[in-house]
This record gives sequence, structure tokens and C-alpha cells, in this order.
Amino acid sequence: MANIKSAKKRVLVTKTKTERNKAIKSKVKTAIKKVDAAIAANDKEAAAAALKAATVEIDKAQSKGVFHKNTAARKVSRLTIAVNKLA
Repeated sequence: MANIKSAKKRVLVTKTKTERNKAIKSKVKTAIKKVDAAIAANDKEAAAAALKAATVEIDKAQSKGVFHKNTAARKVSRLTIAVNKLA
């Protein structure tokens, strides 16, 4: 453990941010899994609804700095292409 007061604070701040980032990433993963499940079930309407929700979660993560903007765009793009392939 750190001895200097500022280093102790950095440890605490880092822990807080890590927990926040984990929670946000977990939400994104769950949203993506819901889209994938709807695609696997071949349910176009459910997939479209899940895609909308997943896009919101991914955009929130990007705006909070958890994902780089290109990473977020890539994830949304891949999900959208997968949903659009459903007939």
C-alpha cells in the first residue's frame, strides 16, 4: 500500500473508476447478448428492439470514456449488419 496521501487517494479513485467501468461494460455485454439471442431465435422484431437498446448502452459507454468512439461505432455497425441480415 502507498505511503503518500496523494498516492492513497489515487488508489481509491482508481478502484472507484474500475468498478464503474466494469458495471458499464457488463451492461453493454448483456445488451449485445440479448441482440445475439434474438438473432439466433430468428426474431426480427425482438432483434430490432434489442439493437436499439444495445445501441443506447454502447453510446453511453462511449460518452463516458469506457469505449473509444471507433470501438463503439464498430460494435454498433456489426450488430446492425447482423440484424439487417434477418429476412
